[in-house]
Amino acid sequence: MNAYVGPLMLLVVALACVALVYEVSKRLIPTYRLLRAGPFMAGHDPQEHAVSRYHVRWYAVCLLFLAFDMEMVFMYPWAVVFARTGVKALVEMGLFLLILLIGVLYAWREGALRWV
Repeated sequence: MNAYVGPLMLLVVALACVALVYEVSKRLIPTYRLLRAGPFMAGHDPQEHAVSRYHVRWYAVCLLFLAFDMEMVFMYPWAVVFARTGVKALVEMGLFLLILLIGVLYAWREGALRWV
């Protein structure tokens, strides 16, 4: 049972810290409830309804962002083991980047990167 005391105490302290932060924010901001009902970003009233439809361009940009994000996720561990693996790793990363480049060129050709 002694093995569980440390993690349990850590959980209790973490929850107490979260509760403390919420309580301090409520005490420091007297209009806490009014802020929750107001505009969300930059102090302006929303222009559209929250469930309005978005243009398909936003989805294409999101997918391109995810592609580049995945590229970075794979490149960090690759950079760590590159010196040990050698030329094989360089060729594999080159092929991976080539596939991503083909996707970006296709998106560019289809006009997914145009904002007009």
